[in-house]
Amino acid sequence: MHTFLLGFLILLGCFFIQVQGKPLNVLFIFTDDHAYQAISAYGSNRNQTPNIDRIAQGCMLFKRAFVTNSIHAPSRAVILTGKHSHLNGQLTNGQVFDGSQQTFPKLLRNHGYTTAIIGKWHLKSDPTGFDFWQVLQGQGPY
Repeated sequence: MHTFLLGFLILLGCFFIQVQGKPLNVLFIFTDDHAYQAISAYGSNRNQTPNIDRIAQGCMLFKRAFVTNSIHAPSRAVILTGKHSHLNGQLTNGQVFDGSQQTFPKLLRNHGYTTAIIGKWHLKSDPTGFDFWQVLQGQGPY
């Protein structure tokens, strides 16, 4: 089994751990174009990011993660599906994401979680697997 898939499955399993019989709340914050050196929680001496650091102190910080595809839309598709780009079909920013695939938001919904995505989507399709979504068209207005 590929290391990425194994790591993704372990992460997904952590979502279903319950504390005192109640499912854990999950907040996944995905920021664009931040190398580890851009966030002080990772030891950056270039930037101070106190709000991200505060969240990292009380939650989970990925210290041994890697990106399988650094292009915007393919990277998002990899995160959603847990599959490399050649398997999920999202090879470029210009393609439309196939939302019929299994994704982690769909798995979370199947286990009773309420799911939402807000912000940049960049996949040229409507999000699937979310109870609520409000995404920017294209790059969105800045």
